[in-house]
Amino acid sequence: MAELLRMPEVAAGAQSALLSAWPLGAGNEFSAGQVIAIIETDKAVVDYEAEHAGVLVHPLVAEGTEVAIGEPIAVIAAPGEVVSDVDSVLAQLLGGVDIPSQGPKSPSPTHAPAPTSSPPAPTRDRPSRIFASPLARRLARESNIDLAQVAGSGPNGRFRRRDIQDHLSAGASARVAAAVPTGAPAQSTSIPVETAPEAVPHSRLRRAIATRLTQSKAESPHFYLRASAEVDRLFAVRSEINDGEDLRVSVTDMLLKAMAMAFSRVPRANVVWTDEALLHHRRVDIGLAVATDTGLVTPVVRDVESMSVREIAQVTADLATRARNGSLRQHELEGGVTTLTNLGMFGTEDFDAIINPPQSSILAVGAARACPVVRDGALTVGSVMRFSLSVDHRPIDGAVAAEWMAAFTSLVERPTRLLLG
Repeated sequence: MAELLRMPEVAAGAQSALLSAWPLGAGNEFSAGQVIAIIETDKAVVDYEAEHAGVLVHPLVAEGTEVAIGEPIAVIAAPGEVVSDVDSVLAQLLGGVDIPSQGPKSPSPTHAPAPTSSPPAPTRDRPSRIFASPLARRLARESNIDLAQVAGSGPNGRFRRRDIQDHLSAGASARVAAAVPTGAPAQSTSIPVETAPEAVPHSRLRRAIATRLTQSKAESPHFYLRASAEVDRLFAVRSEINDGEDLRVSVTDMLLKAMAMAFSRVPRANVVWTDEALLHHRRVDIGLAVATDTGLVTPVVRDVESMSVREIAQVTADLATRARNGSLRQHELEGGVTTLTNLGMFGTEDFDAIINPPQSSILAVGAARACPVVRDGALTVGSVMRFSLSVDHRPIDGAVAAEWMAAFTSLVERPTRLLLG
């Protein structure tokens, strides 16, 4: 019997998601567990698998459409079932209620950008299929831009990220120009058009980051612990590990291993707060903050304590690459008890990070600096790295966090132990 396939809640708390693609065409059968829709959340791509075998009778929304959670996205039926009149089936399934339009809304004439004196972009016949890079499509969707109104600079009119950014900049300049009184002398403008700020609409990812971090600071009582460690031996061990190898182990990879081993030594810190109970995790899953062109994402490295530093390097390299090209899956962004964020490569000496909920801590890593240190009672110069641990005080007390930090810095200063754990 025919039924409606509705937009699933692929990410906790999501109000809507993007129907990115239909891998199957209308009329094709599918088996249980087969991917029948590809859905994008704020941070990831989700393969939606069929719960049972069936046939995709008729998609109700086009690819690239934003759909509210729970809204119908397709009509499906049992294997072998033939649906000859889709409209009547829809009327029956929906009880005569029209399906709300999920397509991108056209801007109201009252909010359209004012015309400018510059000539309009040249028009040309376009093929029925629009060619664009994945990043260009995403920027266009997030900024509500119709690609048919943008000039693509790539081969055969293919759209690139630069084309979308140039279109946004032109729109901002036009709005500034429209605000200048006609005939007014140039010196009367408080902000010249050529120096006006560029208005770039918030992306879905940027809005999601803002919401989650605001929630974290409002709901999680943060406290902070700071420590430093000598890292000359850590650098030496890393150099020896990488000698002659194609896969490079980073300092971040070794710090992830040290964090995991510290949690194994202080399991009371390997917890997450919920309103009903304190969740004690049996393995150590750690998020890794990765900066991308559209915002910060934190894929989770699973079961870190069981991996070697070289295995960790393989996983982090893959996650970082897919984070930057937008191909992470939703499950790769969920879970974890803590996150590592490293700004040392930018020269930042120390900073405090905001906890990524529902995790209970986050470790901020600064740059290594040459500092005076005491070794065997003598003053010398060594490389010192600073760490700041932000902690949610609800599940973790100060003494437990301090015990974890002591275990972590001890492992950093004795890096050969990282190769044995």
